[in-house]
Amino acid sequence: MTKVRLGKTEIITNKNGFGALPIQRIPYEEAEALIYEAYDNGMTFYDTARFYTDSEEKLGCAIAKRGIRDKVYIASKTMCNTTEEFWSQLAQSLSDLQTDYLDLYQFHNPAFCPKPGDGTGLYEAMLEAKAQGKVRHIGITNHRLAVAHEAIDSGLYETLQFPFCYLASEQDAALVEKCKQADMGFIAMKAMSGGLITRADAAYAFCAQYDHVLPIWGVQKMEELQEFIACEKNPPAMDEEMQNFIQKEREELSSEFCRGCGYCMPCPVGIKINDCARMSLMIRRAPTSVYMDEAHQADMELIDECLHCGQCREKCPYGLDTPALLAKNLADYREQVALL
Repeated sequence: MTKVRLGKTEIITNKNGFGALPIQRIPYEEAEALIYEAYDNGMTFYDTARFYTDSEEKLGCAIAKRGIRDKVYIASKTMCNTTEEFWSQLAQSLSDLQTDYLDLYQFHNPAFCPKPGDGTGLYEAMLEAKAQGKVRHIGITNHRLAVAHEAIDSGLYETLQFPFCYLASEQDAALVEKCKQADMGFIAMKAMSGGLITRADAAYAFCAQYDHVLPIWGVQKMEELQEFIACEKNPPAMDEEMQNFIQKEREELSSEFCRGCGYCMPCPVGIKINDCARMSLMIRRAPTSVYMDEAHQADMELIDECLHCGQCREKCPYGLDTPALLAKNLADYREQVALL
């Protein structure tokens, strides 16, 4: 069984991590079956978030029912803006997860890097939660390269969670190496590019090249989970065929891999580009009620007001044709709304 060490946390876990975002979309019984299948096949790292509707509750119920809390690592996240929100969200997460501590608590994609003395009190609250024993390790997740680099340079965080898959850029790969040099755990979100990548063996083989990277596979179907379990039991080789396949995928798909970093913002007509340009992936990973309500439909329809000014395309650090990506997501979104 392949293990990975999450940097200075000294957490050592199976290199297959369980991403619990998609279990929002399935009933409790199916979520429980997935979690038990993962655990029975050696998966010990489970990543969720307060923002993921009932994901924490489903995960907590399954772990408590099986009595395995001391045998797994639970990571969650807070999307707080104030210390009041921090403590409220932490209390709710602990309650839903049926635990008195989190192995890893992460700031969830903040627009800045929380630090002591920055005036928000957020990092100080995290330290206090750690002193109280409610949080064992402090991490941060992000979609922005600048914030990610600042977090590494600060020395304040034990882990970084960032989008990383075989569609990643050289900038992303450099970030991964920088974490290794800083002895900072690296958790790869979107290791399947949120669903853009469809071959588990290729995604697994790519991440296997980085011994310090923990991919968290977002799964909502038993067959998806079993593909990753099979990859661990019989690791796919990064041979010539696999390299050629990945290269072809990069050529075809890299232009559609929006990380949601927000560098393209603001839009002159108010389009929420960093959400709308990856909506096709988001609606397939979360409950319908989250992204297909009236407010999100209005946000998506605003794409029709695009001026094609090119500002978003020029500002994208990944060279995406953002207007074209927005149009493609809108067409797909409308199709999905029509099915409701």
